[in-house]
Amino acid sequence: MAFTEKQPVTGKQRFKEKLLTVPPPIEVAGRRIKRYHVTADPAGIAPDVEKAAYAILPELLPEPDGTPPVTFVVLHRGGDDGAYLNTYSWVWDNVLHYANAAAGQPVVGCPDHDPTHFITPELPWIGCVFELPPILHERDAWVRHMLAPEVPDLEAYLADSLPAGTTGDRS
Repeated sequence: MAFTEKQPVTGKQRFKEKLLTVPPPIEVAGRRIKRYHVTADPAGIAPDVEKAAYAILPELLPEPDGTPPVTFVVLHRGGDDGAYLNTYSWVWDNVLHYANAAAGQPVVGCPDHDPTHFITPELPWIGCVFELPPILHERDAWVRHMLAPEVPDLEAYLADSLPAGTTGDRS
């Protein structure tokens, strides 16, 4: 979700994978949250941006429905002022509930360029190319640990994260 009107839509020479880090899980509003951070900055996500993103997280989580209360998030710091928090929560046994927040990106409806001023845009976007790699991994991990075994293993699912590296290291 880091597109701006100033950037061209095509041109392979400008594409470069971003860094992916995997902070430890946290608990928010009774849900266990697996976390992925995406940024081009080797220093990672700035603490003030991370704090602001996780402050809005409770607003993005669905009500409990009997499915183990687990969510995975992708916090992405764009190459400009933008910051994006995509939340994917397991509901109805095998369905992903999606919600997002964005900051610092007027193109998606943010009121300013402040990467700590998160809002919840009304766009139907589920993530950009840098934010999508965790979805496939998390789908497979959910099946592997929660749906396929005779006895679901929530702790094994929580421990099974995409390894840190770059967003393209998934072969």
